[in-house]
Amino acid sequence: MSTHSNHPFHLVDYSPWPLTGAISAMTMMSGLIQWFHQYNMSMLLLGTFMTMLTMYQWWRDISRESTFQGLHTFIVTLGMRWGMILFIVSEVFFFVSFFWAFFHSSLSPTIELGMIWPPLGIIAFNPFNIPLLNTTILLSSGITVTWAHHSLMENNHTQATQSLFFTILLGIYFSILQAYEYMESYFTIADNIYGSTFFMATGFHGLHVLIGTSFLLICFFRHIFNHFSKTHHFGFEAAAWYWHFVDVVWLFLYISIYWWGS
Repeated sequence: MSTHSNHPFHLVDYSPWPLTGAISAMTMMSGLIQWFHQYNMSMLLLGTFMTMLTMYQWWRDISRESTFQGLHTFIVTLGMRWGMILFIVSEVFFFVSFFWAFFHSSLSPTIELGMIWPPLGIIAFNPFNIPLLNTTILLSSGITVTWAHHSLMENNHTQATQSLFFTILLGIYFSILQAYEYMESYFTIADNIYGSTFFMATGFHGLHVLIGTSFLLICFFRHIFNHFSKTHHFGFEAAAWYWHFVDVVWLFLYISIYWWGS
C-alpha cells in the first residue's frame, strides 16, 4: 500500500485514546461522587491515573505525527489555529456565564441578601493582599511566555528554555497562593450567591491555570528535546494563546469580583 497522498490534509489513524479518555473521565467523575458521599478516594485515584496515562500516550502520538512523521502540513496547522481560536472563544463564553451570574446578583441585591453587596455575613478578601500579588504573578508570566515565544522565533534555544521555565514556576506559584487563599477564606461555596459565584469563577480559573501550566510543562520538555523550530512550533503557540487567555480572565476576575465586588 502506498503511503503517499494527493492532498495536504492529515487523516488520523485509528486510535484507542478517545475511548480510554472517555472511560477515564467517567471513572474520575464517578470517583469524585464516591469521595463526596462515601469519603473513599480509590476510584477517583484510579480515574485520575487512567486520565494521566491517556493524556501522556495521546500527546506522545501527536508529537510523533507533527515532529517525526511530518504530517502537520501548513494546511493542517492552519486548521489547528482556527480550532484553537474557536476553543478559546468557547472558553470566553464559559466564563461569561459566571460573570453574568455575579453581576446579575451584585448590581441589584435582593432582600434575602440584605439588599447590600457583599451580602450580610460575608467577609470578603482584601483585594490588595494575595489577589494583587496573584495579579502581578500572572502578568509577569504573560511577559515571560511572550519572551519564550520571541526567543523561539529567533532560534534562541537557551533564552526560550529559561523564560518557559520561569513561566511554569510562576504558574505553580499562583496555584499555591490560590490554594492558601481558599484555606484562609471566611466563607464557603455554600454561603449564598456570593460564595457560589466567587468559588465557581475563581475555582474554574484556577483549574484553567493548572491545565495551562501542564500545557507549558509539556512544551518545555518538547523544547528540551528539540521538537520546535523557528517556523514549526504551533504546539507551543497554542499553549501561549491559552495562557494569555487565562491572564485576561484573571484581570476581569480581579477587577470585578475582588476589587469592585468587595
